[in-house]
Amino acid sequence: MTQRLILPVWSAALALLVLFPLLGRGFVLSYDMVFAPHHSLLPDSLGMGTTPPRSVPADAVVALLTTVLPGDLVQKLLLAAALTLGPLGAGRLVPTDSTATRLVAATTYGWTPYIAERLFMGHWPYLLAYACLPWIASAGLDLRTRNSLARLVLWAAPAALTPTGGLLAAGTALAASGWRKAHLVTPALLVLNLPWLVPSLLRSTSVLSAPQAVDLFAAKGENWAGAVVAVLSSGGFWNADVVPASRTLPLVPVLTLALVAAALLSFPVLIRKTPGLVPLGVVGLVFALLAHLPFGETALEWAVSTVPGTALLRDAQKWVAWWALPLAIGFALTVEAASRRGYHRLVPAVATALPLIAMPDLAWAGWGRLDTVQYPADWAEVREFLADDQRPGDVLALPLGAFRRFEWNDNRTQLDPAPRVLPRTTVVDDTVYVDGTPVPGEDTRLPAIREALRDNDLGRTGIGWVLVEHGTPGELPDTSHLTEVFRGPWLTLYRVPGDITAATTTAPTATIAGNLAALALLAGCLLWQRLPTGRLWFHRREE
Repeated sequence: MTQRLILPVWSAALALLVLFPLLGRGFVLSYDMVFAPHHSLLPDSLGMGTTPPRSVPADAVVALLTTVLPGDLVQKLLLAAALTLGPLGAGRLVPTDSTATRLVAATTYGWTPYIAERLFMGHWPYLLAYACLPWIASAGLDLRTRNSLARLVLWAAPAALTPTGGLLAAGTALAASGWRKAHLVTPALLVLNLPWLVPSLLRSTSVLSAPQAVDLFAAKGENWAGAVVAVLSSGGFWNADVVPASRTLPLVPVLTLALVAAALLSFPVLIRKTPGLVPLGVVGLVFALLAHLPFGETALEWAVSTVPGTALLRDAQKWVAWWALPLAIGFALTVEAASRRGYHRLVPAVATALPLIAMPDLAWAGWGRLDTVQYPADWAEVREFLADDQRPGDVLALPLGAFRRFEWNDNRTQLDPAPRVLPRTTVVDDTVYVDGTPVPGEDTRLPAIREALRDNDLGRTGIGWVLVEHGTPGELPDTSHLTEVFRGPWLTLYRVPGDITAATTTAPTATIAGNLAALALLAGCLLWQRLPTGRLWFHRREE
């Protein structure tokens, strides 16, 4: 094996160590990660519905991909890319010629609590954004001395599939390229993020959050050392159910502090050779711990309930992705320095193995935490029925609630798949319960639909169909006034009698123009990369 292949092979091996049990046919359905055999392209997918554009344009991209590939294959390819590109990019970014040092950085960046917790929570777009950050940083650092803007935009595109990923990419790009290039980077990334930014601005009065969400979604401690040390290791996720058991061990904080101390020793080198990344990492730490700082929680509560768009800050721990990159590179450089100064030559090997030893329960799909399942045939039959029937109306999914625990998915908590499986706009109650405390949803149609459901008058809200999902907890309202049109072991579909008032769906010119502008930018960047004057996409920054 040549030296050049060692890092890519190792990065792919890390991904395979996690994903190998999931490579067979079937879907991984866990919390927010819901893929469908044929993902439906609907107004909400493009930011033209009544829900906040949290998955815009991710849902649209997945819908297009599933027109040519099976949905479960699309899911596996996205997960494999997310878990391979991150360590590969981090290893290539280290200012060194040592393959051993690159392997240390790759493992430290690619085997983290952030990856484990977001994977188990189903946040695949966050994982994809996290994987792109080293490549964005490399293109941004190149932009200081040469024209690498097209490469930067192309690597930022997968991250910008969701608002959070778009902001993570933008922060990394601006920090790496420096303020002198902000006049180039800012408009380019602004256009790239228009598919979710425009609908967010158009619905600015309805994208606020309940103030209690700040405390519920704040970074949490995972062991005796509390939230600060957990965040320093890129952990601290708010949902304790997805935290690997190894994170609760007493020795973990000691290893974390040792890792951080070692990385800090090389920060002067990073500041000189990769300017911008260390300050960005500090900003990520501040954002992640804002609710734990003096007056921080109060300020955040006011902001998320008053200032449109600041609800993105409530899941605070996600911003620690900015910290993970300088942490990994700094640690790798310190290990290299220790090896050169006469310490045992096995130091790089031990440092490479340390993340895997400290958190072994990310391997093998979280030691069986994740698995693949097939959708029952009911889902395909209901989808086909709704696609063929000409009666108007959207679908209301029951029981009310955003999450399900189906027996056919081993009672794992997962988002209701109906909005992505069915070929019509499907309304779910997006209220989220954290430790038993409700966080009100943000779909503007829900209050009227709840009232109409009590009054047996769903037609006036644009609901023409009701889908009852069986084998999952939740109370069901009276459906005796509805017309049953399909019944299976897992699903029952009802038609709402009477006239159906068409639901108002906005497709403003601004939203369409934003999508087209982003597509035009990507097309232009791809064309530039193909021109003789363009740069190779995978070109590594010169040291």
